[in-house]
Formats: sequence, C-alpha cells, structure tokens
Amino acid sequence: MPELESFPTARLALVGDRSPSVRAHTRIPVLLEALAQRDQLILDAYWIPTEDAEPAGALDGFDAIWLVPGSPYRSEAGAMAASRTAREQGIPFLGTCAGFQHAILEFARDVCGLTGVHHAENDPEADDFLIVPLACSLAGHEGAVDVEAGSLAERVLGAERTIERYHCSYGTSPAHLDVLRAHGLRFSGADETGDVRIAELPGHPFFLATLFQPELAGDGTRPHPIIRALASAAVEHATRNSARALG
Repeated sequence: MPELESFPTARLALVGDRSPSVRAHTRIPVLLEALAQRDQLILDAYWIPTEDAEPAGALDGFDAIWLVPGSPYRSEAGAMAASRTAREQGIPFLGTCAGFQHAILEFARDVCGLTGVHHAENDPEADDFLIVPLACSLAGHEGAVDVEAGSLAERVLGAERTIERYHCSYGTSPAHLDVLRAHGLRFSGADETGDVRIAELPGHPFFLATLFQPELAGDGTRPHPIIRALASAAVEHATRNSARALG
C-alpha cells in the first residue's frame, strides 16, 4: 500500500459566505480534521465567498467543490457558477441545503433552458419558481429519506433508507422536475411524501446534492458517508491529475 505522503493533496473549494452563526460552517473544520485522522483523506480547503466564485476561472485547479449551506447567498450567480464549473469540468461536487437548491436552479437554467425560473428566497416577486417555501419548515428537523437502488446516493450510503438532519425552509417545486429529468438529472432520494431530497448527475465522476445537511450528523468526529465520499472523489481527482501531469 502506498505511503500516505505519496498521494497528492486534494484542493477543496468551500463555496459559501462563511459565518460563525451558521452551524454547518463551524462544523466543517471538525469534519476536515476527522477525515484526515480517521480516513487518511487530507484536503487542502479554501473558503470562497460566493462573489469571488462568480468570475470565469475562479474555481480552476480545485479537485472538489462543496457548495455549502447559508442562504441567502450574497451572490446567486456565484453559487450557480460553482455548480456549473463542477458540472462542466467533471470536478467532484457536493451541494448541501442551499447548495442543493442552487445546483438544481443552475441545471434548470443552463441545461434545460428554463431561464425564467427563480428561487423564491432570492426573487420573491418573480412569476415562476423552481425553489419554493416548504409547506412546513425543516429547520432543526430529522426525517427519513428513501434512496433509489443503483443510484450514486445508494452506493455512497450503503442503504435504501436513511434518517437525515435538515435546517432549511425551501425545497423544489414539482412544476418543472420532469423537464430536469428529461435532460439527465436524477432525483435519487425523496421523503415519505415523495418530495425530492437528493439529486445527482449520472455520467459525472461525482455530482451529488442533498437538501439535508450531512455535515450536521453526529458530533462531526465520524464524517457522514456522503462527506467521506466527496473527500475520496477529491483525492482520486487529484491523483489522476498528478498522474496526467507526470505523463
């Protein structure tokens, strides 16, 4: 087995507007430390404010992009640029909570041509919403998620049912979901009423988005399988790039 030092360090972009009042943000350093200590998955993480993610090329050179919770983002365009960069360049991607919402919004606008759809938190006066207020806020709640067999989510979780923690008040409207499915987005997890909770992009090396927040699982010392899977995908991406550079 290769020595740990022989692996290139994977660079992780944490895209979001960092705040000590967002619990997920304070949990992430704990998770990174646990990944290094428990799983020998070492990530060189950089916090990228959403405004800084907006320019072309802002996220070049990263081995994974995590669009973290904390909406409303200061830049909707920057949040969507993070998802678009990962999607188009084959960079491992995780979007959680608001990251889930904006990844779906980006796909709808840029892939499906639904340029008139909006996020109700960002544009409450718009006419057509893809992301809408939940009938009942999930802030602070736990709930069951049913996961499709054979999906990336099922392979990562190792189960077809999981209990997850939320801290959100917005989710997907069913109005345009069939269009997104027709363009290749897979909704691989739903709650007990059938509302979408996980999305993924088949054919991409690793593209997963969850309305729940896996970063809030436990006390952070045992990273959630989804976060561990992102870290593994980042290391694999860095290793492939290193091998390619060596020719």
